[in-house]
Amino acid sequence: MQVELLNDQGLASSKVDVPDTVFGREYNESLVHQVVVAFQANARQGTRAQKDREQVRHSTKKPFKQKGTGRARAGMTSSPLWRGGGRIFPNMPDENFTQKINKKMYRAGMASILSQLAREGRLAVVDSLTVDSPKTKVLADKFKAMNLKSVLVIAHEVDENLYLASRNLTGILVVEPRYADPVSLVHYKKVLVTKAAMDQLKEMFA
Repeated sequence: MQVELLNDQGLASSKVDVPDTVFGREYNESLVHQVVVAFQANARQGTRAQKDREQVRHSTKKPFKQKGTGRARAGMTSSPLWRGGGRIFPNMPDENFTQKINKKMYRAGMASILSQLAREGRLAVVDSLTVDSPKTKVLADKFKAMNLKSVLVIAHEVDENLYLASRNLTGILVVEPRYADPVSLVHYKKVLVTKAAMDQLKEMFA
């Protein structure tokens, strides 16, 4: 499998060989869907809480007499059928949303995404990505020269200058290979991988 090697102007200067074990797999839509959903579910925090009929503030007095009103009988206003009453199955703070994905499935799903990105021309290789100072404008001008607005950069190492220069850029995310996730790979329109990071991806997902 070959992908484009981009220069500083964002133009394809040549092509480089990438391992087929990571970038030449068939696209498995069901597996990719499962991996993406599991990743998003595992990022959820069970912090939302609702009250049941015991926890809502209410009076235990019977709202009206049992018979003769023509209305359905009611014992107290905390009933889930009443406005302001408790929930039947309330969400609790200790709710667990995690979904288990085997390591082999996760690696195969990530390789499937990377392979599809390579086939669609959304993945490219760059020699390196560095900045001399932690200035956002310097890095922004570099991406502007490459005509990139929505890009995920997978760099071999993200030093302090690169981290500080990229953290406030909208539509741009710079991460190390171990922090590349399936949602980001799918979300960004372009994925740039440095040559040094390519070996790490091969080691992780092959």
